[in-house]
Amino acid sequence: QVQLVESGGGLVQAGGSLRLSCAASGGTFSSYVGWFRQAPGKERDFVAAIGWIGGITYYADSVKGRFSISRSSAKNTVYLQMNSLKAEDTAVYSCAAGFRSGPASSPASYGAWGQGTQVTVSS
Repeated sequence: QVQLVESGGGLVQAGGSLRLSCAASGGTFSSYVGWFRQAPGKERDFVAAIGWIGGITYYADSVKGRFSISRSSAKNTVYLQMNSLKAEDTAVYSCAAGFRSGPASSPASYGAWGQGTQVTVSS
C-alpha cells in the first residue's frame, strides 16, 4: 500500500503563504488525491482534490481563489499552494490517496492517509 508523507507546514502570519507537499512511496498515485484538514474539536474537512491522470481539480468554497492543488508525476508528489492565509485556516492538513469510490470531497472515499502536517496562521 502506498505510504504518504506530508511536509511544508509551519507558523505563518495572516496573509502569508505556505506550500504543502505530499510524497508517495511504496506505490504511485492513481485516480484522485485529496487534501483535508482538521482543526481542534472539529471534523475533518475537505480542502482540495486533483485527478492524477487528467489533472481535474476540486476545491472547498472556503479556499477557492486562495489555494491551488497541483501534481508532479516525475516526483510522485502532490502540492497544495496556500496563499492569503487566514487564522481560520489553522489546522492539521493531511493528504489522502488510495481512492476507492464516491465523491472526491469525502474522506470515506480514500484508503490511505498521511500523518498530517500542522499549519498555524497567526492573526
